[in-house]
Amino acid sequence: MTGFGKATGEVNLKKINVEVKSLNSKQADISVRMPSFYKEKELPLRSLINQNLQRGKIEFNLYVELLEGQSSHNLNTDLFKKYYAELNTISEELGEKNNTDLISIVSRMPEIMKSEKMDLDEDEWTVIEKIIASALDNINEFRTAEGKTLEDELALRISNIEALLIQVDQYEQIRIEAVKDRILNHLHETVGKDKVNNDRFEQELIYYLEKYDISEEKTRLTAHLNYFKETMNSNDSEGKKLGFITQEIGREVNTLGSKANHAEMQKIVVEMKDELEKVKEQVLNIL
Repeated sequence: MTGFGKATGEVNLKKINVEVKSLNSKQADISVRMPSFYKEKELPLRSLINQNLQRGKIEFNLYVELLEGQSSHNLNTDLFKKYYAELNTISEELGEKNNTDLISIVSRMPEIMKSEKMDLDEDEWTVIEKIIASALDNINEFRTAEGKTLEDELALRISNIEALLIQVDQYEQIRIEAVKDRILNHLHETVGKDKVNNDRFEQELIYYLEKYDISEEKTRLTAHLNYFKETMNSNDSEGKKLGFITQEIGREVNTLGSKANHAEMQKIVVEMKDELEKVKEQVLNIL
């Protein structure tokens, strides 16, 4: 969702500068700054920004520079003369003969400079809309370039999790043998080797094998990883969906960790979690 776009143009002796900046946000949080005489266009402008950028903390700025010495402020001559006459009268009454500073004093009096009311010109706004559209195109191009980098990063992290999941297989049989030996040694120490009830032993072994079985977790985790890749390649904005999928991936990884009961497998789970955290961080950047 991060990006920056800028565009400039000229219309009616004005230079128009448009800047759009976007940061990560769960919703569309749009801030608009532009001259007051364009304010009536703010609502349709917000709608246009929302349609183009969809989500993010968006700052939109429209600046206007007057060209060829144009000014939106004029001297209020009537008020100037009034102030000058009043100050001159007071000066004469006080016997002050040096009135050379009166013009300088009056020029700083309140409301000497009056602002012209500038009505919105629809033809002018049409040109400005094209400049705004260009700025929005620029920020979307920026986002697209960032998105490609992000896609490569996510694909790498998901691939790493898949590779780590494959490594789990090598410890499956070792882990089962370790459970079997531990239960058997415990029985030998408790009741004696000659008094072990083999039927009871088999029942306990089956219980622990079922307790530590991770085949379902591996199957679901593989499915979630595939779904993540499929969703990532969609042409639609799927940022929120990818966030939900990462939550499901996290649940399966956590269950693997709780059932691992093997040091090397636990290390693999920790590496999976590390990769998944990097995925979660990057998913926040996706629309």
